[in-house]
Amino acid sequence: MSLLDPFSHALAAVLAATHHALISLGALPDAAGTWVLGVVALVVLVRLALLPLVVQGVRQAHAAARARPHLQGIAERYRGRTDVDSVRAQLDERRAVSAEHGMSRLGCLPVLVQLPVWLSLYHLLSDVASGVAVGAMGPGLVSSFGAASVVGVSLAGHGYLGSGGVHLAVVAGLAATAAALSYVTQRYVVAPNTPVDGMPEAVLVAQRIMPVMSAGGLLVAGGVVPVALLVYWVCSSTWTLAQSAAVGRWWPTPGTAAAARRG
Repeated sequence: MSLLDPFSHALAAVLAATHHALISLGALPDAAGTWVLGVVALVVLVRLALLPLVVQGVRQAHAAARARPHLQGIAERYRGRTDVDSVRAQLDERRAVSAEHGMSRLGCLPVLVQLPVWLSLYHLLSDVASGVAVGAMGPGLVSSFGAASVVGVSLAGHGYLGSGGVHLAVVAGLAATAAALSYVTQRYVVAPNTPVDGMPEAVLVAQRIMPVMSAGGLLVAGGVVPVALLVYWVCSSTWTLAQSAAVGRWWPTPGTAAAARRG
């Protein structure tokens, strides 16, 4: 039993319930549109459930940005002083600044808590596409999922080279869309809302190449993952772009280009 099983089974229950709900509304059980809508609904529900963690993450980013100049000043003041009293005094001052600005020692927790959910969702769709039953997604639903196809391209199909040009067009189109959404999000939305003052050069270089790395990774992965996962990535990337754009527009991190544009 994997530690991710409880998450995977919960997500499988949501996907199965969504599928049943769509059928009750007149959708065809084995139609690709039904399962694609199910994946879209699953992404939306998961994202809505994670919004409190997103809000907490934004608050922590703002707190860290407000505290950063003070923390840098403390580091500069104690530079080169390694005696015990100086180290203790520096730590005390840092704690005081963190408390004043509302910084949590578990500032990265909102991101870490989301990781099991995303990993579980990835494994759920990958397993179901491979014909493996997961919780409420029993053999019948898994068979239905595997039989669904978009213009003749199975949701369970893999790779760029499949059953001809249509398969290549669908897979490449989905992978390129997910890659483009990821690049735009990282390059034009996330980067302007990320503080860069005082950042090491290595971090700045990593930030500059991240959009290309992310997009390139999705294009490469498009050649090995099921089509269903590409559908999920497009849906998830669309939400991420919209969510990041909303944060950058109305709640930009202090000291960033996004905050300067908002005035």
